[in-house]
Formats: sequence, structure tokens, C-alpha cells
Amino acid sequence: MFRKLLTLLDKVLLFFALTMIGAMVIIIIVQVFSRQFFSYTPSWSEATSKLLFVWITFLGIAYGFREKLHIVLQLVVNALPKKVQYVFDLFSKILIFGFSIAMIVYGIKFTILMGGSMVAGTGLTSSYLYAPIPVAGFFLFFYSIYLFTEKTLYDDYEELDAKELT
Repeated sequence: MFRKLLTLLDKVLLFFALTMIGAMVIIIIVQVFSRQFFSYTPSWSEATSKLLFVWITFLGIAYGFREKLHIVLQLVVNALPKKVQYVFDLFSKILIFGFSIAMIVYGIKFTILMGGSMVAGTGLTSSYLYAPIPVAGFFLFFYSIYLFTEKTLYDDYEELDAKELT
């Protein structure tokens, strides 16, 4: 049941991230085209591109965590005894779980706090700029719960077969 929920979350996250990437590319193309050929730049284009970039970045952080794409100091951990490796791994998982909760709680507070100001050129409140923090925290929360069921937070290169490395 939990794996089905994670699969659904993955699909939702990827759909929105890819849609935002497409929208950002189209907006930047329109901005450059209109500036070069019509000497006119829409006032909303730059701010909207930045807003989409922030969303894409935070959604990418969550997805990268799910796929174990972030950099780890595996060289140091692998040099330690197995029991100490387990302690480091558990500590990392607990730290990430706590960080996801902090992102949700403080991200919501900050998003509400920024509701009084506006993003120039868009007519949107600044809350839209800070909303990806709790959203990414939400995804990170579920992904960190899933990682507690995994053997390790990072891949063990000795267990990878030659096909995956080529």
C-alpha cells in the first residue's frame, strides 16, 4: 500500500516538475523572441521564470533524494566498521526525517508570513515563491519514511553489476 502511494507521489511530482520545466522554457523563448524582434519584453516573463525555477529546484531536491542522486561521503563511511556504518546510516535517515518536518512546519509559517508582499510584474503574492519549501518537505517526509525500510541510504557499489556501470 505504501509503495503504491510512493509511486503515485513520484508520478505527481514528475508531472508537475516536467510541466513547469516546459512552461519555463516556453516563457523564456517568448521573452527572448519578443525582445529581439519586437523590442518588447513582457513584464511578467522574468519573474514567472524565476518562480518556476524555484519550484523546479525544490521538487528536484525531493525527487533526487528519492532516487538517491545526492552526493554522499561514502568513502569515509565505508572505511568504518559495519556497526558504525549502520549508526551513521540511521543517524542520516533520522536527520533527513527531522529536516523534512522542519521544512513543512517552517515553510508553511514562512509562506503565510510572505502573503503580504507581491512578486513584481506578476500580481502574485510572494507566498507562491516560498510555497515549494513545505511542498518539497511533504515529499521528503514520505520519501524519508520509505528510506527507513531500505538497507542503506546510499548504494553499495560492490552490489552493482557491470551492466549498471556501463
